Amino acid sequence: MDIISIGEVLWDVIDGEEHLGGAPFNFAAHAARLGHQVRFISAVGNDERGKRTLAAISRLGLFTGMVRRVDGQPTGTVAVSLDRARQPRFNIPRPAAYDFPELTGEQLEDIRLRPPDWVYFGTLQQTSRQARETAIRVLEAAPSAGRFYDVNLRAGCYTEALVRELLSSASVVKLNLEEAMVVGEMLERRPDSLEGFCRMNARRFGWQAVAITRGADGSVLLVGDRYVEAGGYRVVIADAVGAGDAFAAAFIHALNAGWPPGRIADFCNRVGALVASREGAVPAWDVGECEDTVVSCGTGEAGRRG
Repeated sequence: MDIISIGEVLWDVIDGEEHLGGAPFNFAAHAARLGHQVRFISAVGNDERGKRTLAAISRLGLFTGMVRRVDGQPTGTVAVSLDRARQPRFNIPRPAAYDFPELTGEQLEDIRLRPPDWVYFGTLQQTSRQARETAIRVLEAAPSAGRFYDVNLRAGCYTEALVRELLSSASVVKLNLEEAMVVGEMLERRPDSLEGFCRMNARRFGWQAVAITRGADGSVLLVGDRYVEAGGYRVVIADAVGAGDAFAAAFIHALNAGWPPGRIADFCNRVGALVASREGAVPAWDVGECEDTVVSCGTGEAGRRG
């Protein structure tokens, strides 16, 4: 696949150590590991962290030509604290360089001439007016591309109006369990099950597919009219930063391959568990390891069809 990922790239500061991250960047790196060509759109500062960012992006095999260098704004950082279960909490200074991406007319024309199969976007960066305008221009330049919205809500970094807008523009959506509850409150509808949430909102917004991650309990997926629940995998968690982004990359990979929903869910859970077992948002991994390093807790199809 050819994928465009739009969003933040920043340094996660965990226990005093810096790891390159940002959900859209993490997604791009994991999608590249799955063999896809990714054009990443973001911005970094003209500072030491910015130089390190561009070097790291290049080492991971991602195209840096759409990563803008911004004067007067720092390369993004986020302070990450881990709770007892090694789940992350984020403190995100704004504004940062990633809030100011910009594409030239020539770059937009290149997108029109070489349209991607998918455009990926999240929520955080889209709260910046300049970033939102850039994303809209990309989507207008690639009207036939699938639109993957990874909700990734961060405290103080979203509005209800923006989330509604992004939900309505997406063809595929990924959330975690907590985000599904927040979105349900926003939409003023409370289905009595995750299946009900998926079916109701897929009909409302016209989604092709939706996934909800449940941490160690696995995930649920609705693909077309088929709903599945897939059990999680037991691993020793190093930190969970980036695991959901790896899940998202696996999801788009498997959807594009046309796999049945049960196989998609199991594969996504395996990839997410593997990344959670290693430190940093984009640790080294390959697909073969997904078969070797995790222990199944069960996968099955649930609910009615139609």
